[in-house]
Amino acid sequence: MTDETTMRALEVRRDDPRVRRTVEKPLPDIGPGAVVLRVDSVGLSANNVTYAVTGEMLRYWSFFPTEQGWGRLPVWGFATVERSRCDDLAEGQRYFGYLPLASHLVVEPDDARPSGFVDAAAHRVDLPAPYNAYRAVESDVLHLPDAEDAQAVLLPLYLTSFVLEDYLLDQGWFSAEQVLLTSASAKTTIGTAMLAAQRSDRPHLVGLTSSRNAAFVRGLGCYDQVVPYDDLPAIDEGTASVLVDVAGSPGTRTAVHDMLGDRLTASIAVGLSHWDAGSPGKPERGPVPHFFFAPAQVTKRVGEWGAAEYQRRLAAAWHALVDATLPWLTIENLAGLDGASAAVDRLLDGAVRPDQGLVVRNL
Repeated sequence: MTDETTMRALEVRRDDPRVRRTVEKPLPDIGPGAVVLRVDSVGLSANNVTYAVTGEMLRYWSFFPTEQGWGRLPVWGFATVERSRCDDLAEGQRYFGYLPLASHLVVEPDDARPSGFVDAAAHRVDLPAPYNAYRAVESDVLHLPDAEDAQAVLLPLYLTSFVLEDYLLDQGWFSAEQVLLTSASAKTTIGTAMLAAQRSDRPHLVGLTSSRNAAFVRGLGCYDQVVPYDDLPAIDEGTASVLVDVAGSPGTRTAVHDMLGDRLTASIAVGLSHWDAGSPGKPERGPVPHFFFAPAQVTKRVGEWGAAEYQRRLAAAWHALVDATLPWLTIENLAGLDGASAAVDRLLDGAVRPDQGLVVRNL
């Protein structure tokens, strides 16, 4: 816990997320229009490992700049206005959004309205817009008053699930008759499968997972078939398929490509839950994998549907996903940057059960 004049942050080496340090410095004097947010609580998941591993490629480190070679790990959660020199943001107001793993964040609000604001700090102007928006808790249709911890864990994951499933639908499922989803126990994958499972005209959904998580994945009921990684021959090789790779494991991706070859209509890289397995590289058989970047699909749909319709569809999907998840989700509360650092180690080691969600407060 910090006083109102001090900021503390957990930083990781950009080239090795296992190397970390805690930095402490005085909070800066803010100029006209600026605001100091105090970080209240944040969720941690394998999604944050993806942020770290792809930080250079996708510019995740650019949102919260610090000393060269180090990065402030992006997280999602709740923050309160602690100091304000912005007429439109009063002290005590609460927001949900993209935050550093730190006690505070200084923002420069623009386009402030009852629903929230956009951080228009110079270093963020050319970064993906969805990460710069902060939603006012009081008026947010996505807010879960009685389940904020679950929201901190699930919302960023299920936002990706929503646009990933929409992307697959938008692409006509890549003309595939079955969808192979790796890391089937990951919450992003689960959300994608739960949304797809509701469609009567969707392809056969195959969840690929470890043997230890197979029973949990089968119990979810959102996959038509669950195949452990050590039983890949159980996949129907004669069916046109699309690979949605959340694990990022080179062995699994190569094996699927080798098995299916030109029966793979597309290979989509989504995450790196198996972050330490090495780079998957370019497979010798099948299509060249392409990376799915969620903000691009958000921007596309907001442009096509309009912001209000996008929010309506997102809210409907979000609440349905949460209702289906809360019965099996267990929240583990952690405290301070030490607790956050220990949680990062567990995530890097794959030591967090699929039915767990990690929440850190008192940063």
